[in-house]
Amino acid sequence: MAIEVAKVELKTVQDASGLEACIGSGQFSADQVIAVIGKTEGNGGVNDFTRILADQAFRRTLMKLGKRSEPQVALIPMVWSGGCDGVITPHATIFARNDKTGPASKSRLAIGTAMSVELLPEDIGRPAMVEKVADGVKAAMRDAGIDNPADVHYVQTKTPLLTIESVRDAQSRGRDVACEVHNSMGVSNGSTGLGIAVALGEIDMPKAEEICHNLDLYSSVASCSSGVELTQAQIVLLGNKPGAGGRYRIGHSVMKDALDIDGIYESIRNAGLALPERPRAEDLNGRVVNCFMKCEADRRGTLRGRRQIMMDDSDVPWHRHIKAAVGGVAAMAIGDAAVFVSVDAMHQGPQGGGPVIAIVDAGA
Repeated sequence: MAIEVAKVELKTVQDASGLEACIGSGQFSADQVIAVIGKTEGNGGVNDFTRILADQAFRRTLMKLGKRSEPQVALIPMVWSGGCDGVITPHATIFARNDKTGPASKSRLAIGTAMSVELLPEDIGRPAMVEKVADGVKAAMRDAGIDNPADVHYVQTKTPLLTIESVRDAQSRGRDVACEVHNSMGVSNGSTGLGIAVALGEIDMPKAEEICHNLDLYSSVASCSSGVELTQAQIVLLGNKPGAGGRYRIGHSVMKDALDIDGIYESIRNAGLALPERPRAEDLNGRVVNCFMKCEADRRGTLRGRRQIMMDDSDVPWHRHIKAAVGGVAAMAIGDAAVFVSVDAMHQGPQGGGPVIAIVDAGA
């Protein structure tokens, strides 16, 4: 069954008019929407309510224009990443599945989704979370009909982080947690990245002491976000599958550091677009639907031998600095400011860099 992909701008934090327009034009129906991955304009922190507002707006639209019930719509994975620092435009990438098929000779975009078993507060940052996420990723592969991990190019997740209430819950059961509340976003993301890497055979199961410490362990296809709105790992897995049908292909690479524009173009090549040796945005001919990337301030405080101060800045958190910087590089690379850039890339790509994924229009 073929996948249709559309990128729409969010005009306000509660705007779903782009989704409504796609449905109204017949690009896909409301009941064909299977996943949404988007950027909202909040602070990207634990208390970023813009993610919840966008989520509610999109789900209301799907209920209004479709036939699915509220419980059914509630099960649709919607991954909202907060923070549009610098030039990043708030937007959403919508994925829909129709009943079309294609020839087995052509490999096209396929998507699988899954929800893990419940992640307890005491699981975050520990082997239990890695194992639960890995099981969920394998379930998403089965849902996509993808057997070979090499055909998986993007695993987008949303996992819980700690709140004061969840810490108290753990304590009431005689359990402790692995980190402080305000560190739990990065720890949740990092543990999830390791779970993805384990599921896809990129690494062996890490030791407990390696989680969030051995940064040589990472996944090249993971993009992990976390928030207060769920207690499971919400998993959207994308890869290429022969005979899937549709126009779209996906590829990936890694950015070795925040300036690695070549890593972005390599992901586009990996998705199947031929590019010149030194490409520019004009060479893409409008065929890149979107790029998705994770980034991280290099903990060594350097970038290509130059001293960096973003981790010493007491006024602006480092994640605002790096997101704006990488967003600018990505926007320049594809000629579009609506790019998905997310921070807290621990165990997601190499230290100081991160995975980059491209979805392209490969034609019929």
